Amino acid sequence: MAKTSIFIGGIRPLPESGRPTGIYKQAASTALMLGQEGFAGDHQADRNVHGGPEKAVHYYPATHYARLAARFPEAATQLLPGSIGENLSSFELDENDVRIGDIWRLGDALLQVCQPRNPCWKIDARYAAEGMAAFIAEQRLTGWYWRVVRPGQVMPGAELLPDQIAADAPTLAAAMQLWQAHRPPLAELQGLANTPGIAGQWKQKIDARVEWLARQSEQQPPAAAPFHVKPENP
Repeated sequence: MAKTSIFIGGIRPLPESGRPTGIYKQAASTALMLGQEGFAGDHQADRNVHGGPEKAVHYYPATHYARLAARFPEAATQLLPGSIGENLSSFELDENDVRIGDIWRLGDALLQVCQPRNPCWKIDARYAAEGMAAFIAEQRLTGWYWRVVRPGQVMPGAELLPDQIAADAPTLAAAMQLWQAHRPPLAELQGLANTPGIAGQWKQKIDARVEWLARQSEQQPPAAAPFHVKPENP
């Protein structure tokens, strides 16, 4: 089990570019309804890469902040739970403690682990720390997304409790390591794509990589996309 902090927020401009973001969130102080699109009162600016049923709730391990602060001391005072845009955080769970397809209970709701977060360039802008998003991706300090299997009300400080553990599935840490491998074993990569509960978008990317690797066995394989880079146009 893990006692959580809950964070929600609206849309605000980034300090230099003025581009809209939902990364700025505040701790919830009252009970919230959690639906299939996420917590009531929480918003995402770019719905092409954030939000939706398979990115309904973002969890970020609070233990990662110390590593980020050590690597980016200029941003250390800002690196606090809730600051990287997550909805849930705790010190008890990280990517080694959950498996793809796991279902956990939070208040009256049920959540399913379905994919890692793909860090965004807005992390660099939010902390004024060039390279932070790339570091998060390379070190696999991403946290993960849940889909909402059963909506329900959640109180601040609610505990995450395991409900249905996908014992045969890889941990999120192992899944990300396989996904980022230079030339991973095709059978293992296909097995990851076929894991029950995996997000459809991530499955499509893995399937496409398996197909490419099978056809182009002698060529340099394309790297798995580590994070969302800044678009050229607003």
